[in-house]
Amino acid sequence: MDKLAAEIKFGELRGFGKLGLEGSTSPSSSIDILSGVISTTIGLITVVGGIYFIYIFLSAALSLISSQGDKEHFANARKKIMHGLVGFIVLIAGIFLIRLVGSLFGLDILNLPRIFGQITEG
Repeated sequence: MDKLAAEIKFGELRGFGKLGLEGSTSPSSSIDILSGVISTTIGLITVVGGIYFIYIFLSAALSLISSQGDKEHFANARKKIMHGLVGFIVLIAGIFLIRLVGSLFGLDILNLPRIFGQITEG
């Protein structure tokens, strides 16, 4: 066990890519990187949600067209369109809700460097 502990050098652990912060000891650079990761994640989720909405909407429209007067197929297609619309509205409302909560508490939630600056100053 001691031999295993001697082989592991904890001072040499590094992250990958920009998250490694090699050569940088500034906390502001790590905050900027965290902000970029969160912003990228929110943007990616929004884009994937929008593409999924388009897919659901087009597949439901195709199902609606091909229902040929069958009331059950028509109702299922209509339900699918409504679920897609509700999901898309929730996705968009989530972004506005984050901004609303941030403005109520006086924080710019989607601007992480400013938040961490307020925490370290206060």
